[in-house]
Amino acid sequence: MLVVEELHAGYGTSEVLTGISLKVGQGMVVALIGANGAGKTTAMRAISGMLKPSKGKVLLEGEPVQGYDASKIARMGLAHAPEGRKVFGPLSTEDNLLLGAYSRLPLFFGFRTRAARDLERVYDLFPLLKERRRQLAGTLSGGEQQMLAIGRALMADPRVMLLDEPSMGLAPVIVQEVFNTIRRLKAAGSTLLLVEQFAKSALEVADYAYVMERGHIAAQGEPSELQRDERLLEAYLG
Repeated sequence: MLVVEELHAGYGTSEVLTGISLKVGQGMVVALIGANGAGKTTAMRAISGMLKPSKGKVLLEGEPVQGYDASKIARMGLAHAPEGRKVFGPLSTEDNLLLGAYSRLPLFFGFRTRAARDLERVYDLFPLLKERRRQLAGTLSGGEQQMLAIGRALMADPRVMLLDEPSMGLAPVIVQEVFNTIRRLKAAGSTLLLVEQFAKSALEVADYAYVMERGHIAAQGEPSELQRDERLLEAYLG
C-alpha cells in the first residue's frame, strides 16, 4: 500500500533523514516511534509531499509519488493529519471538514450531496463534532481540534492516512479518546501510519512498528517483539 525506500530529506543544508525505509500494508496500523528530534515528523512531511525529499522513493500502491506537490499526493489517496492539528480557526467546524473533501469531489454539481454522506460518517465517529459543526474551529478545545483534524483527513476518503502526534498537548483522558478513535479506524479497515510520543500506547494499537533514531530506522518488528527489547524499553518505553 505505502512503501518508503531509502528516503533522504532535510531543511536547507541540514539533512534530517539519512535513508529511511518502511512499509505499511493495507488495513494495517504501523507506528513510527522514537525520541524527540529523531526525525519522525520530517519523515511524515517528506512522505506526504509537504517537504521535498532529496533522495529515495515513496510508492503509493506501487506508483512513485516522491517529488509531487502535497495537493497532488492527497488527490492520489494519501491524507496527512499534521502535528499541531493545523485547523482553520476562522472557519466553522463543518467548513473545515468540507475542505478535506475538495480534492476528490466535483466542486459544483453534486458536491454537497456526496459530501453530506461523508460528513455523516465523520459525525458518526465524532458525535461531538456534529454538535459543534457551526462553531468556529479556533474556539474548539485541543481534543476537539484533534478530532477535527482526523475527521478532515477522513473526508478525503484516503487509501492511507498519516497521523502525526495526535495526542500532543492533550489531557490524559482525551488522549485515551484519541486512541479509542484509532482503534475504531483500525476495526473499520483503515490503513494508518502513526507517529506518537506515547510509545506504549502506539504499540498497543499497532500491527508493526519502526523505531527512529537520529534520522534512520534503528529497529523494527511486531510490537510484542519490540516490547521485549531491554534497550528499547529503557530508551523509549520507560
